[in-house]
Amino acid sequence: MAIPEERWNWEEIRSRTRKTIIGARKNIEDPNIFHKIALIPVLAWIGLGADGISSSSYGPPEAFIALGNHAYLAIFLALGTALTVFIISYAYTRIIEHFPGGGGGYIVANHTISEQAGVVSGSALLIDYMLTITVSIAACADAIFSFLPLSYQPYKLAFGCLLILILIELNLRGVKESVKILAPIFFVFIAAHLLLLGYGIFAHAPRIAPVAAGIQSSFSGDLSTIGIIGVLAIILRAYSLGGGTYTGIEAVANGMQIMREPRVKTGKRTMAYMAVSLAAISGGLFLCYLLWNVHPVAGQTLNAVLATNVFGGLPFGQALALVTIFSEGALLCVAAQTGFIDGPRVMANMAIDSWLPRSFALLSERFTMIRGVILMGGVALLLLLITQGSVVILVTMYAINVFITFSISQFGMARFFYKRRDTEEHWKRHIPIHIIGFLLCVTILIITLYEKLGEGGWLTLLMTSVLICVCFAIHRHYSEVARWLRKLDVLLDTIPSTGVKNIDPVNTHKMTAVQLVTGFNGFGVNTFYSIAKNFPGVYENFIFVSIAVVDSGTFKGTAEVHALAESTESALLKYVDLARDMGFAADYRMDLGTDVVNLAVPLCKNIAKQFPNSTFFTGQLVFRHENPFQRILHNETAFAIQRRLHYSGITTVILPVQAER
Repeated sequence: MAIPEERWNWEEIRSRTRKTIIGARKNIEDPNIFHKIALIPVLAWIGLGADGISSSSYGPPEAFIALGNHAYLAIFLALGTALTVFIISYAYTRIIEHFPGGGGGYIVANHTISEQAGVVSGSALLIDYMLTITVSIAACADAIFSFLPLSYQPYKLAFGCLLILILIELNLRGVKESVKILAPIFFVFIAAHLLLLGYGIFAHAPRIAPVAAGIQSSFSGDLSTIGIIGVLAIILRAYSLGGGTYTGIEAVANGMQIMREPRVKTGKRTMAYMAVSLAAISGGLFLCYLLWNVHPVAGQTLNAVLATNVFGGLPFGQALALVTIFSEGALLCVAAQTGFIDGPRVMANMAIDSWLPRSFALLSERFTMIRGVILMGGVALLLLLITQGSVVILVTMYAINVFITFSISQFGMARFFYKRRDTEEHWKRHIPIHIIGFLLCVTILIITLYEKLGEGGWLTLLMTSVLICVCFAIHRHYSEVARWLRKLDVLLDTIPSTGVKNIDPVNTHKMTAVQLVTGFNGFGVNTFYSIAKNFPGVYENFIFVSIAVVDSGTFKGTAEVHALAESTESALLKYVDLARDMGFAADYRMDLGTDVVNLAVPLCKNIAKQFPNSTFFTGQLVFRHENPFQRILHNETAFAIQRRLHYSGITTVILPVQAER
């Protein structure tokens, strides 16, 4: 009798440990649940916009350093950067309007070009979000360690790894919870950089005229030596190498699922906040670099050098510089949130379309995509170790995939408006913007590849290519299995009958077969026939059990969840009718939630108490030649339920359903 107590203690410990790590279970049946977990514009600006704004920490410095001895050209980079931010933001605002369900580049390419283009864009986007986490954390460590002695540099990599682990834990608890925790960091960054740029520009206002004269003089000198083509080449190269500045603008369009209603209005307002703040900060940094004659210093970021120069002569100047750069580093940590927020959602969209394992579309009891969060964090951790936290290498890898997705999205939207020119009133206004955006993105992509292919660019292309190949292999497998399962659906057209429908209520004292089903289909009907065939005359009752699984595809609103529950109940009633037509007394039980095993097990235990003479049955897809690849693609829910029920002393039988190739 001591065993049940030990079992109870073990389950209680496991439950409490899980609750401590990811938090308490959220109630899917709460009518206000979507309102509670959705983000208002300001929180969305923090959670998604931080990625774009934080890119000012590494994009402008890379571009300015690339100018070399032609620093006066920074004024043109400031104007070009601000203009590019507004062009790309405007283009993505159109995506928000026409694709409010989120998914960004993957959904746009999938719907406007082809499924294949969608896979390329989605794969690039996934690698991009893994690199978002890595580059943000690496840049964060660089910024914070800029104010520490050089002897502390060996600990920088370990510090970055620790930050990734902390973010994984935060995101397992939920998006809104993690954003609220990090919100103060975001606002300190905004305030500190307003002070830095405002004072940096106005304190040097008397120098603006001499600097302008120097720009004119240097420009004339370069025209006479290298010509206009040479000057343009320098600007274009620096502009492209600073492409990291724009990495993050797409985050809002990709994360529309977490916006509070009205989603489009919230998304557009969030995009406006991010575009204005990013353009102002990036343009202001270029101007301050020029006015303060900033040069790189070993062991410090360019922004750290600027903050030291600007605040150095002020009372408490060192403290102000420290707060500014510390907030920059901390914001980069917040920016890594975008990878954890949007990456798993892109995975879920691709999983729903059978390009990735379908388990990536599942939600936890906190409505987070645990598998996606862990995978994103795990790969980011691996990339940080492989690159040793080198921001130069990581930004190059990052920018390449961002601009692959940008280019495909801009081309797709231009095609979208052209094909709908008869119904879209302002198509002539939108197409030029998307074409310009496409040309800018392709230009930056080509130059970045040319300049940086050997400095990490090759690794990005290799990772993306491998992922694309894996996606096609997964899709081919799912398509083959689906074709075979459709053959079982023929059973739905040839359902036999005893001629006398059993309308008697189920008798709790009689032998009862309890079958777990997922939808009314050939798979479930085949399992039902197997029970009747293999156990003739044994069972007089049938109870059909189903869990209405709320995944990322249905977790969009109250209406969708209600529709899922109604669909599940309708399928169960069809099974009940089938069993009664076969002469059995039948009924059904169901529940609604995100975790099949955790819901099905207690439901089955209650049924076992009500029907003491019951046996539980479920079907399991089996292959002629099992391999690890198949186990990853097909969940083993049946075995998990069987283990838990067996542990409780409940007889559970798994009937194989063959998947022939």
